[in-house]
Amino acid sequence: MILRVLGLLVVGLAFIGSAEAQQGKTELLWYGQSAFKITTPGGKVIMVDPWITGGTKVPAELKDLGKIGKIDAILVTHGHGDHLGDALELSKRDNAPIWGPAGMNQFLATLGKMPANLVPRMNKGGTAEIAPGVKITQTHAEHSSEMILPDEHGKPTSYPAGEPVGVIITLENGFKIYHMGDTGVFSDMKWIGEYYKPDLLLIPIGGHFVMDPKDAAYATKELIKPKMAWPMHYASNPMLKGTPAEYKAAMGQSSIQVIDAEPGTKKEF
Repeated sequence: MILRVLGLLVVGLAFIGSAEAQQGKTELLWYGQSAFKITTPGGKVIMVDPWITGGTKVPAELKDLGKIGKIDAILVTHGHGDHLGDALELSKRDNAPIWGPAGMNQFLATLGKMPANLVPRMNKGGTAEIAPGVKITQTHAEHSSEMILPDEHGKPTSYPAGEPVGVIITLENGFKIYHMGDTGVFSDMKWIGEYYKPDLLLIPIGGHFVMDPKDAAYATKELIKPKMAWPMHYASNPMLKGTPAEYKAAMGQSSIQVIDAEPGTKKEF
C-alpha cells in the first residue's frame, strides 16, 4: 500500500513538473555577437555560441564563466573562434555535451581536445533531444567553418570544422527559436520558415561575413516570417558595420516584433 502511494506521488510530481514546463516562460540572456544563454520553461540551461571571455561586446560583469551556473547543453553553429569560444571549457566543467557540426565534433574528438561522449555527432536535417522535452534540428547555413586550436607544440593551427549550421530549438512548451548562426541569404529560408514556423528568430545583421541589415530584413519579412526577430552579430569588430537601426528601417511596416536590445539584455518570452 505504501509503495503504491509513493508511486502515485512520484507520478503526480512528474505530471506537475511537466505541466509547469508546458506553461512556463523562456528566458534569453544575450552576451553579444551570437552568444545566448537560454533557460527553458522546464529549467534547463542551454548555451549557444558561447564566445564570452573573449567577446568584445560582452559586458565585463558577464565575462566570469563561474557566474553562468550549471549548463545542460551547448550548441555551436560552426568552428570560428567567435562562436566556439569558451565551449570546450564549459563543456568539460559541467559535463555538458557540445552539439555542433559533425565534422567539427569529429575533429575535436580525434585530436584529443574533447572526450567523445561530450561531442556527439549529428548533421543538417537531423533532430536530437538534448534534454527532456527539448529538441534541436540543424539547418543549412551559408558560411564557412574552421577552428584554430593549439597543436602538440602549442602552435595555433587551423583545422576543418565541418559545415556551418543553423539550429531550430524546440522547447518543452512548443516555443521555437531559430538561431541562424552566421549566414548569407539562401532560398530555403522560405521553406524553413513555412515548415518550422519559428516564434523567435536570432538573426545576424553585421554584414561583411554575414547578411547586412537590408539582406537580413528581406530574409526576415519575406522568407522566414517569424513572430519576433532579435538582431545579433554586429559591432564586435570594425567590419561588422550593420546596425539594429538600419535593420528596423529596412523592415519597414511589419507585424514582426523586432527585439531592441544591447549585450547583457535578458528577456522573457
